[in-house]
Amino acid sequence: MPTLFIDADACPTTREAIACARSARVPCVVAGDSGHNLMRHVRRDDPTEPTDGFWVRILQVGAGADAADFAIVCELEPGDVVVTQDFGLASMALGRACAAIDPRGHIFNKRTIDALMLVRHATKQELRSTRRKGKPRVSKHRAFDSDDRERFVRNLRELLRQATT
Repeated sequence: MPTLFIDADACPTTREAIACARSARVPCVVAGDSGHNLMRHVRRDDPTEPTDGFWVRILQVGAGADAADFAIVCELEPGDVVVTQDFGLASMALGRACAAIDPRGHIFNKRTIDALMLVRHATKQELRSTRRKGKPRVSKHRAFDSDDRERFVRNLRELLRQATT
């Protein structure tokens, strides 16, 4: 039985991901740092103890840039599914024979993850250079919209279906 892990720090689709786990009857772990109220995503009637099927566990970790990521990686088993917008966590999940999807519905794969990691590195270098020069930071990301949410739910449902068959 696969488990759905959600990197809930700044994840706009945590509720949808839990709903997909509930529908697919798979366990769900919601991970985030201590600065977030992760229980707000869980319904009162959701089981929080392991059962034969769906249940939700909150994995609250200390503050730190990658604390939730490393806590998730430590618990991953082959076949699990990870929701994250962090390329590093996605790469580690793929390396452990897991599936990974971002909140916009993009499914990460082994063929392209190295290129994404390279782009992330170059972007961080550029950001550091821009900060040293005193230039304002300008986001190049488009706003999250309902199409992103729908694509995420559709693709996550398919990943969970594949993982449970």
